Amino acid sequence: MKKIFIVGSLNYDLVINAPYMPVGGETIKGSDFMTNAGGKGANQAYACGKLGGRAYMCGVVGEDSFGKALIDSLNGVGVDTTYVRRQEGVSTGVAVIVVTEGENRIIIDSGANAYLSEADIDLALSGAQVGDIYLTQLENPIDIVGYGLKKAKEKGLTVVLNPAPASREIIKYLEYVDIITPNETELEILGGKDALFEAGINIVITTLGGAGYEIATNAGAKIYPCIKVSVVDTTAAGDTATGGLCVKLAEGENIENSIAFGSLCASLACTKRGAQMSVPSLDEVNEYLNNN
Repeated sequence: MKKIFIVGSLNYDLVINAPYMPVGGETIKGSDFMTNAGGKGANQAYACGKLGGRAYMCGVVGEDSFGKALIDSLNGVGVDTTYVRRQEGVSTGVAVIVVTEGENRIIIDSGANAYLSEADIDLALSGAQVGDIYLTQLENPIDIVGYGLKKAKEKGLTVVLNPAPASREIIKYLEYVDIITPNETELEILGGKDALFEAGINIVITTLGGAGYEIATNAGAKIYPCIKVSVVDTTAAGDTATGGLCVKLAEGENIENSIAFGSLCASLACTKRGAQMSVPSLDEVNEYLNNN
């Protein structure tokens, strides 16, 4: 199995359920408050580790209890956190998540994530080999994300970009991306599939929520359904899908089988609350496959 290098954000999540989103000046009663290790980069690394991948996380946290909790969470599923640096004098990134009727709305304070540097990426990729997987997102400074994409491509890694939260600033770096995994909104912001192909991307996998996902190349596109589940919380579903995709790519599976596995894992994640705690284990995935 190839190694998976995940470069990205680590956030500590503060989650609360609400009957609806309050308007300005309004106070309402919430319920089921919980804390959870999160951040798109950490979530994807956690998914890779829990689903059996050889995952290496690169990112930055503060020297606070939230930072320690995030590192401990990743270590707990076998993710190598050697390249997670602790930045003195700043707080760990935080995400405040409000869940209404199974859908989440998120406010992020980047904190230490803003301190990710080119040197951090250079160190993390010092042991990378041709054919390893490189996975990143857009919750860190875009110029640093772009540097990482270019560096990974130069070293011969398979480069996967989850363009969330979407930013058109990343477009100038898309020539270094092999596979991109936007949702429908992110795809629109980036200019659509044709624009992505023109930028040099080979494969566009668009997640379609409950409708499944689409695999598109210059040769054409096809939509695939996802399994139907009772949705409890969609937090980290996309991260789980991307993590599962990368695990199977690292095992040598083709793109169709890889994203089918990722989609199944994402659907199972929607049946639980939270970010990392909702990611299914490989045993849970296999149990579902054996029973359905």
